[in-house]
Amino acid sequence: MPMLRVINRDGVELELKAPDSGVLMEPLRDMDDGVTAICGGMCSCATCHVYIDEAWVSKLAPPMSDETDMIRDLVSYRPATSRLSCQIPLSPALEGLRVAIAPEE
Repeated sequence: MPMLRVINRDGVELELKAPDSGVLMEPLRDMDDGVTAICGGMCSCATCHVYIDEAWVSKLAPPMSDETDMIRDLVSYRPATSRLSCQIPLSPALEGLRVAIAPEE
């Protein structure tokens, strides 16, 4: 189970154990004040929007066009590190991943 570093909307960094499979959205949705994930991981909303720590961006698979389209169309503030957590597969290789939950829009 990878240990993740999650910065919540209050700016507090927390450690979060994540399963070895599934997607990043799932443990973030289960947190107190985590992502809303209204569409349940179907990449049809942006309520699981996160900012990936710059040191990790190159270690993740690049986003597919449907993810970049959702972010472009539905998110007003989108730095280059913006991702939808429903599109990031979990694996032991994510040990230490640092991610910030984006503000709700």
